[in-house]
Amino acid sequence: MDNAARDVMDEFKDVVLAFGESDEYSFLFRKTTAVYKRRHAKILTTITSLFTSSYVFHWHRYFPETPLQYPPTFDGRIVLYPSAQEVRDYFAWRQVDAHINNLYNTTFWALVQQGGESTTQAHHTLKGTVSKTKHEILFSRFNINYNSLPERFRKGSVLVKEDTPVEGEVPEKAQSLDTRDLNNSKTSSQVVLHHCDIIKDDFWDARPFLLSK
Repeated sequence: MDNAARDVMDEFKDVVLAFGESDEYSFLFRKTTAVYKRRHAKILTTITSLFTSSYVFHWHRYFPETPLQYPPTFDGRIVLYPSAQEVRDYFAWRQVDAHINNLYNTTFWALVQQGGESTTQAHHTLKGTVSKTKHEILFSRFNINYNSLPERFRKGSVLVKEDTPVEGEVPEKAQSLDTRDLNNSKTSSQVVLHHCDIIKDDFWDARPFLLSK
């Protein structure tokens, strides 16, 4: 999934941010983008088809012993938000969803794989529980501190185009992205993967370019 999203960002220079969790990825275009003359159908179909084809193309790199059993498909939609705040709210919503889903799934499979419950019993055990209860089940019954689990699963994947310093000659791939000289120091705009909080201000304050142009 991350690889497919990176291919989309490499192909579309105006996609400055992507967030992935579970079976979905969200992409943020610069608000001034003129890609495909802002034609809704053209953008939607091309992004979706590129993501899907990349997912299939790279599958064997990550699961060499597990061939695809059927052709995967992804749907897509485009939403035009009126302001930067709505954009932030959207990505915050998706990261909250990542946390909710992962906490549930982590607790569910602990009950099944370590607790000996059937899937039906595990669903019943978790029915109506809140986040605090799931944390308590994980820690008291399975000695699992949910907050110590890898951030990739708790917070999802964040891909962002950032200026990174370049020493010596600029690699050909970096040149193809966006290489420039800032204060006599070469930098290259490259896609960087993070597993971090995008709900609080810190992430956005450090990258004002995401919402300003």
